[in-house]
Amino acid sequence: MFDFPFLRREPPVLKGKRATLRFPRPSDYREWAALRRDSRAFLEPWEPRWAPDELHRSGWNNPYRQEYAAGSAIAYLIFENEENRMVGGITIGNIRYGVAQTAQIGYWMGERYAGKGYMQDAIQALISYAFDQMRLHRIEAACIPSNARSIHVLQKAGFTREGLLRSYLRINGVWQDHFIYALIADDRRANETRG
Repeated sequence: MFDFPFLRREPPVLKGKRATLRFPRPSDYREWAALRRDSRAFLEPWEPRWAPDELHRSGWNNPYRQEYAAGSAIAYLIFENEENRMVGGITIGNIRYGVAQTAQIGYWMGERYAGKGYMQDAIQALISYAFDQMRLHRIEAACIPSNARSIHVLQKAGFTREGLLRSYLRINGVWQDHFIYALIADDRRANETRG
């Protein structure tokens, strides 16, 4: 049986060169809701259909804590380092140990912060934590084929496209195909040795 002490305490703050990742706090609600509201048209094509009460306080922080307590996911908010402004979010979920030692990442970025390198920095910080501290072997990410920004982020982070998952997730009310990308711990180490 594996023992993973990181699941018994709050997840650590993860620091990158340009961005910091930390677990959501109740005091983050207003900034989160404003960023999501201002970015709604930018985000909706890539996310599950928004519920009428999507930005309501009642659901804030609860699923994050429940999933973390169950050991199945860790959600982080992303803050840019210079002024500590929230720019997006990233989650490592579907965490599995045993013979798999794998998880999936998902992420979103506020529209006004997209294309500025924050997500790349956040993914690198999360990858380091996942492989070095969580002791995962494989990290996966699914991406709609028309989402060029997300594809670029994943490829730049070292992920490899492994195939197409047909009708994989219901996004904005429509079942969508997704490319599946993966990063293996051994590949990451080999790339670091070469680079």
